[in-house]
Amino acid sequence: MMSKNNKSFQRSQAAELAKRLQEPRRWIQIVTGARQVGKTTLVQQVTEGMDLPVRFASADEPSLRDRDWLVSQWEAARFELAEAGGILVIDEIQKVEQWSEAVKRLWDEDSREKRPLKVVLLGSAPLLLQQGLTESLAGRFETLHLPHWSFAEMQHAFGFSLEDYLYYGGYPGAAPLAGQPERWRRYILDALVETTIARDVMLLTRVDKPALMRRLFELGCRFSGQVLSYTKMLGQLQDAGNTTTLAHYLQLLEAAGMLGGLQKYADNAVRQRASSPKLQVFNTALMTAMSGLGPEQARADSEFHGRLVESAVGAYLVNEAARGACELYYWRQGNREVDFVVQAAKRLFAIEVKSTTRRHALSGMAAFRKAFDPDRTLLVGADGIDLAQFLSRPIHDWTHS
Repeated sequence: MMSKNNKSFQRSQAAELAKRLQEPRRWIQIVTGARQVGKTTLVQQVTEGMDLPVRFASADEPSLRDRDWLVSQWEAARFELAEAGGILVIDEIQKVEQWSEAVKRLWDEDSREKRPLKVVLLGSAPLLLQQGLTESLAGRFETLHLPHWSFAEMQHAFGFSLEDYLYYGGYPGAAPLAGQPERWRRYILDALVETTIARDVMLLTRVDKPALMRRLFELGCRFSGQVLSYTKMLGQLQDAGNTTTLAHYLQLLEAAGMLGGLQKYADNAVRQRASSPKLQVFNTALMTAMSGLGPEQARADSEFHGRLVESAVGAYLVNEAARGACELYYWRQGNREVDFVVQAAKRLFAIEVKSTTRRHALSGMAAFRKAFDPDRTLLVGADGIDLAQFLSRPIHDWTHS
């Protein structure tokens, strides 16, 4: 594996943000995504490349910032930038108490006074950001979601092979540690997992059972790609809590871009919501770091490697869904199952993932085809679509080709 200089690499969202900031009409630009997906770096690259002065401030401190801090940053930007035009960037905005009300007031003041100040707000807790946006800032903002890095992006920026990507996943900040598995693992667990849970989830949201949430995350990584009822999860976790609490904690982990639960595809929305979730990591690095297996051990363990391959496809699809490219489900009827069901542009697709060339009876796919008549069925891996090729192209290519 060859390492490349990530600083010269810009994601596709960079061009979109630059375009928006160059338009004469003013919108608040909201850049969201999980921790360590490159939000701050991307915004810095975009603003440094523009012929406008920039003021950058971060609310990512051990203690929450308050509204007075936010107002002072905005006022300083007005003094420094607004007369000639400039950009105010505030990172981790969701950590400012009552941030959306303050932003609304300040933005509306600038609009009335025709101050040409452009504003970019970054946040790593999309759920909390969305609450503020819907409550106060309707009609004043555009969002730009940054998913976890794809195989193509990690290959381009760091020279990752497919096996590198399956094991080390899509965290650009951790990529320089690839080749030092134990050091890389400690970085993922300490700087990403613990920081996200302790600072992005628990510090900003009421969590009555923090130990249960951590164990749920560990369980989700261990069983990524498998369907588990909440009752079975509680049994695995040896907890006497209720399933509603567990579902809420899974929702919080999903909002933080770490771990989600896919719903079962059904022709009835009530049945979808009542289904047992299929656990799915957003980044395979979480799965391998929690396993404790080294790269060679992960490849040698055929069962684990198979789940890793399916989880990599699931992570690709769930990140495509997070940016609005599709809706994602699974399907099961008795002992027949389809790994992933994708809805995009009013079309329905079924995807089965195979990690070996062993022949499988695709009874689940046949049953799904008979029940729902999908527009297309895809087999990924083994003797189907090459896994690297599938992961390297946007979902649009597969749903519209």
